Amino acid sequence: MARMATLEVLNTASMPLTHAEVYQALQGRGFDKATVFRNLNDLVSVGLLRRSELGDHVWRFELIANGEHPDAHHPHFVCVDCGTVSRLDEIELSRKSKSTSDQIGKVTEILLRGHCHECA
Repeated sequence: MARMATLEVLNTASMPLTHAEVYQALQGRGFDKATVFRNLNDLVSVGLLRRSELGDHVWRFELIANGEHPDAHHPHFVCVDCGTVSRLDEIELSRKSKSTSDQIGKVTEILLRGHCHECA
């Protein structure tokens, strides 16, 4: 029941959510923080969620779309003023940007920072 509730929260989210944000969304349903955290990590380990760290030492979780490979990545945008994180699904990464580079290794995350519409 807790895992289904966690998936429901992430399915309706428009951005990756932290453990605290998922817990807050589930408050009142009887799940404690440890249960929510375990469920998030269990769902990552079975390939239903993706976990990202965007430079602020906080894990964020998002649902892996149906048919999407668990190792597939897409860019994120972080507002430097308010901290809002957005998926940039509309940006298509080139094949080369998704691959291994002799100079830097394997690209696993692309992160853009700037000012969101609310803060600009």
